[in-house]
Amino acid sequence: MPDLHEAASEIRHATFRLARRLRQQRAVATVTDGQFAVMGALRWHGPSTLTALAEREGVTAPSMNRTVDCLEEEGYITRERDEQDRRKVIISITEAGAAVVDETIVRRDEWLARALSGLDGGDRDTLRHAARIILEVVDG
Repeated sequence: MPDLHEAASEIRHATFRLARRLRQQRAVATVTDGQFAVMGALRWHGPSTLTALAEREGVTAPSMNRTVDCLEEEGYITRERDEQDRRKVIISITEAGAAVVDETIVRRDEWLARALSGLDGGDRDTLRHAARIILEVVDG
């Protein structure tokens, strides 16, 4: 039986390689992983302030501002003054940005489905069970 550190290393290596392959499946090649994460956060959690986005992504406000600037230039997000507090700027995803997020998710799911199609049902069930365990570890 492998020791705990060896098991951790094997799992880390496998998940990093899987994540790298999934990140390659993009709807738009020019959108970085960080930019995609911001668009995804806006798509799934709704409009946000720059500060809240920076905290969610674990980056500084100036770094998030550069990311938001790039996404705004591409037409993927908008900034508007908050109606109740004019000092706040609310960042929202546009239809074009939402389309990029949705298409990227479709491409990633399709790639993974093709990869899983080569496995037998038992192995697919094992991976689904492992996915649930990984989420428990990460979210726990």
